[in-house]
Amino acid sequence: MPIKPVENQRLYRQIAVQLSELITSGEFPAGGRLPSERDLAVQLGVSRPSVREALIALEIEGKVEVRVGAGIYVAHGRPVVLPDLTREGQGPFELLRARWLIEGETAAEAARHGTSGELARVHDAIVDMQKRLQQGRDLDPADRAFHLAIAKATHNSLLFSVIRELWDQGRGLIWKRMEHHFQTLELRTAVLRGHRAILEALKARDAHKARSAMRHHLDGVIRVFAKGDLARPQSDRATSASEARHGVHQR
Repeated sequence: MPIKPVENQRLYRQIAVQLSELITSGEFPAGGRLPSERDLAVQLGVSRPSVREALIALEIEGKVEVRVGAGIYVAHGRPVVLPDLTREGQGPFELLRARWLIEGETAAEAARHGTSGELARVHDAIVDMQKRLQQGRDLDPADRAFHLAIAKATHNSLLFSVIRELWDQGRGLIWKRMEHHFQTLELRTAVLRGHRAILEALKARDAHKARSAMRHHLDGVIRVFAKGDLARPQSDRATSASEARHGVHQR
């Protein structure tokens, strides 16, 4: 069964389905190594970020194994339990692109309209994140509080609802698995540094700087999630941020 190009409107789930069918048909036999992300992207006619999301979805299903430094292999002799697809969440790159667009403007609005009390809550979220980082605890609660506090400072209830929905959709199984592969202490520290830069722009009431700081912060996450090949050791991964940010719609 030859690989067929994926139509532009399809998402990572359709890529995962086609790869799964190729595995089932024996095109990619059990124990065999899959082509590289780059080769799969070319053959499927999609972006590498889309392929990466699909491979992680297959990893969650137990159909492939990511072996750091070796490649991605078809799982051999393992029972496959299909997860609840509603728990997968959105594709991380598509989600980050949406957040890049919307949260940049949200930060600008917060810089214009946020009260000192509302900005104090943004500050409190950063303090909480710093403590969690030092204690080696999960940063997600403080991270969520930070972004929702900024949304609250816009005084626009619809924007707040949109940001909350984007955040809560983003912490699905695929996002968590992406973090497992790519999150490091350096990333966590960079996230905290990015949050501080956003707060400084908000306190300065500089809408342009706030927008730029938010987008720079999210660009950093995209860069990390787009590094090199999924199975390559982190120290060897080359960044491909431009492809990730602009390629998420090349489905």
